[in-house]
Amino acid sequence: MNKDAVEGNFEQVKGKIKETWGKLTDNDIMLYKGQREKFLGKLQENYGLAKEDAEKKLKAIEEATSASTSTRKGEDKAA
Repeated sequence: MNKDAVEGNFEQVKGKIKETWGKLTDNDIMLYKGQREKFLGKLQENYGLAKEDAEKKLKAIEEATSASTSTRKGEDKAA
C-alpha cells in the first residue's frame, strides 16, 4: 500500500472514530495514529469503556474501513 493509500485509510478511520466517539478532540484522535494505548485510554476516560470493549469497537471500525477501501479498489480496477 502506498503512502497516499495509507493516509486515505487513516482519514476514513478518523472520520468513523469522530462519528462513533464525538466527545474526542482532534488531538485525542491523532493519538490513534501513533500512540494506540493512549488513544484507548482516552476512550476509557471519556466513555467509561473497559479496555477490551474499546479495542473491540476500534477493531470493528478498522475492519469496516479496510473492507470499504478494498471494495473501492476493486471498483477502480473494473472501471
